[in-house]
Amino acid sequence: MSLREKVTVKIPASTANLGPGFDTLGMALSLYAWLEIKPAAQTSFHLYGEHLTGLPLDKSNLIYEVAQMVFDEAGVSVPELEISMYSDIPLTRGLGSSASAIVGALAGANALIGSPLSNDKLLDMATSLEKHPDNVGASLCGGIITAAWDGQRVDYIRIEPHQDLQALVIVPDFQLSTSKARDVVPKQFEKADVVHNVSRSSLLVAALASGRLDMIQKAMSDRIHQPYRASLVPGMAEILEHASEHGALGAALSGAGPTLLTLVDRHDTRKAELEQYLTGTMKQEGIHATAMWLDPDLDGVVVLPDQDERPFLERIKGEINK
Repeated sequence: MSLREKVTVKIPASTANLGPGFDTLGMALSLYAWLEIKPAAQTSFHLYGEHLTGLPLDKSNLIYEVAQMVFDEAGVSVPELEISMYSDIPLTRGLGSSASAIVGALAGANALIGSPLSNDKLLDMATSLEKHPDNVGASLCGGIITAAWDGQRVDYIRIEPHQDLQALVIVPDFQLSTSKARDVVPKQFEKADVVHNVSRSSLLVAALASGRLDMIQKAMSDRIHQPYRASLVPGMAEILEHASEHGALGAALSGAGPTLLTLVDRHDTRKAELEQYLTGTMKQEGIHATAMWLDPDLDGVVVLPDQDERPFLERIKGEINK
């Protein structure tokens, strides 16, 4: 085993489902977390940024636990770690914050010990923790991921996003737990609703893979989860129905929410109108929400060069200001 002195990784946020692709479609977004892992004499944590407030500072921390899973899988022992993290990804907002932590811990721990585990193995491990491959697949691989999981192994294809594709997300100032959002989704569906989603999901994958941005709006229609979750996110039903009238290629709940995602042609002249419509709709519901223009992230998780000897936070601020 070749144990490095430290490893720093950069992990993108992600959006899941894209409407009809429930638990199967994901896209990486240009919003990031950074994680540094070092072997240490005693485990310690340095968590920076408002989005990490309140997370455990002992060995019950998810990043520590996931790193140890990598070491166990590889048959090595690194029991004590110094873990530093900074994140711009809001917690429990539907932008893959837990997936980014899992992917960062897997990739960082794997790189720390010489990368004995393949990316496919890391994705299988990540999916077994998240229970669905969409967010973790996107954060690991970048781009757009369509994936299937049989409970042990993930089969996936990465799609390169069209160069004109951009995302505008609207992030409400309240959290929504994934478990609560899942509880409102029925256990059984009418056959017509299943066919609706299968057909739209297939159409959406084909549209994204072939660059047919004009087909996205109809393809993002969903009957499996969004109608049931609409009551949890005021303004959501209105936005899903009418965002395309203000310049969106399509709209969806991002993951389990409450963030709402719109896909946009970056050259569209109505981008300011769309942003105003989204924030205005939420404001009418009494909800303050933040709009963020994001690009598809193409790289997925990246191990950063380790020649830089500056302190972690100083290095990350340099990354952010690039």
